[in-house]
Amino acid sequence: MTTWNSSQYLKFANERTQPSIDLAGRVALESPARIIDLGCGPGNSTAVAARRWPAATITGLDSSPAMLATARKDYPQWTWREAGIAEWAETNTEKFDLVFSNAALHWVPDHATLLPRLFAAIAPGGALAFQVPHSLADAHQRCMRELPSSPKWRDRFPTPPAAWRVEPSGFYYDTLAPLAARLELWFTEYILVFDGPVQIVEWHRGAALHPFLALLPDEPTRAEFLRDYLAALTPHYPPQADGKVLLPFRRLFVIAYR
Repeated sequence: MTTWNSSQYLKFANERTQPSIDLAGRVALESPARIIDLGCGPGNSTAVAARRWPAATITGLDSSPAMLATARKDYPQWTWREAGIAEWAETNTEKFDLVFSNAALHWVPDHATLLPRLFAAIAPGGALAFQVPHSLADAHQRCMRELPSSPKWRDRFPTPPAAWRVEPSGFYYDTLAPLAARLELWFTEYILVFDGPVQIVEWHRGAALHPFLALLPDEPTRAEFLRDYLAALTPHYPPQADGKVLLPFRRLFVIAYR
C-alpha cells in the first residue's frame, strides 16, 4: 500500500503551485480574516494564500498524515487539520471569508452535494475559490486509465482505480449560480516543459497515479506498471527540436462570491 509522498509531489513544486498563485490572484477580496485551504497537501498552496493575505488566520486541511507532517514542519505558524474534504463539509459549522482549494476537489465525489456545503461555509462577502485539473480526454490520462483494463493488467486491478471527479464547466455554473452573488469560471491550459516522457510519469507519480499504484501489491509490480505506462504515453509526446517534451495540462478555475 502506497501513501502520499510530499517529496514526490514537490519534485515539481513550481508547476504545482503556479495554478494556486493564479487562482489567488483573481480572488477579489481585500482582507479576508479567516481562510481555509481544503486539500492543502504539503502546504505550498496554503503559503500562496498566506502571502496574498498576510493578516488572515490560516487553516490547512488534508486527509494525508504524510502531507500534513511536511506542512507542519515547513509552516508551523498555521493551523493544520487532518480530515477528508467531504466529511469536513458535511459536519462543519464554522464560517470562513475564503474557502480555497487548489487541485483537490477532483478527488472528492458528488460535487452536486459537496459544492453547496462548501458554499455554506462562506461568511457574507466571502468567496469559494477552487481549481481542478480538466484533462481527462488527453493522452496522458487516457493511457493511464486504459492500462488497468488491458489483458496484461486487468487481473491485477479487480477494483478499478479511483477516477477524477470533474464535471463540465456548465455543471459548476448551474450548481453555484443560484447561490452566488457573482460567479467567475475560466480554463487555463498550462504547457509543462519536461526533459522527456519519463518526467511525465514522475509528474503523475506525485498525484494522479497514486490510486493506481496503491492497488498494486509491491514495488516490483508498481515499477512494471510505470514502465508500461511510459511505453504507452511516449508516442503521444514526441520531442521538440531541443529534445524537451511538452505536456499541455488544462485546469478549470471557479470563484463564487457570497
